[in-house]
Amino acid sequence: MTNNFTSISTSSRSLHIQVARTIARRILSGEMPQGSIAPNEMTLCEQFGVSRTALREAIKLLTSKGLLESRPKIGTKVVSRDRWNFLDPQLIEWMDGLSDPAEFCTQFLGLRRAVEPEACALAALHATPEQKAELTEIFQRMEKVAHNFDHDTWTSVDLSFHRLIFNSTNNDFYLPFGNILTTMFATFIKHSSAHGGVCLNEHRIIFEAIIAGDSEGARNASRDHLQSTKHRLPEAV
Repeated sequence: MTNNFTSISTSSRSLHIQVARTIARRILSGEMPQGSIAPNEMTLCEQFGVSRTALREAIKLLTSKGLLESRPKIGTKVVSRDRWNFLDPQLIEWMDGLSDPAEFCTQFLGLRRAVEPEACALAALHATPEQKAELTEIFQRMEKVAHNFDHDTWTSVDLSFHRLIFNSTNNDFYLPFGNILTTMFATFIKHSSAHGGVCLNEHRIIFEAIIAGDSEGARNASRDHLQSTKHRLPEAV
């Protein structure tokens, strides 16, 4: 196996996270193929310029994300892609720049279609008065940004809007999706609203349905909002 590793320089970021990120990106990009065996511990420590403790912590972190596994007499092996934890926010962050943005956004939109309409329906039923007040404030900010478009500001407020919807389900099993959005949304919105296409009216219909407690209306409005053509993406097969 060729030496795909370079020494990790000192920085404020924890060494084992730096090592884990570097290895993860080699795996995610295919430079370390699925099923391949990583160099032994001593070799990796020398290549990265880190201690065994830092390396072992990195391997432990990557194992928890489903990228690596260690077996006696075999070594540390790259696990097959179907076991990678793509819903891990840190892993999503490490994927940045490694895949085609359109493909990434299409797959992310597929995930949203599977969970977000029901989240909107549940938010309409279970949002607290405080959460509805916060959603109102956020939507008012969306209106201002949409009429004086600034991409970075829109990304922030759009993320807040959708994340609050997941939180407003008041269902613990929906909360992780709101956290995942934090990591994935920046890339998605960068692609889908690059030229100011913010779907403000679609957001308004979702907002009004949730505030009115209209569960079915919120669900249908979300489904409409998540059509591929409204995000400049090809229609998924």
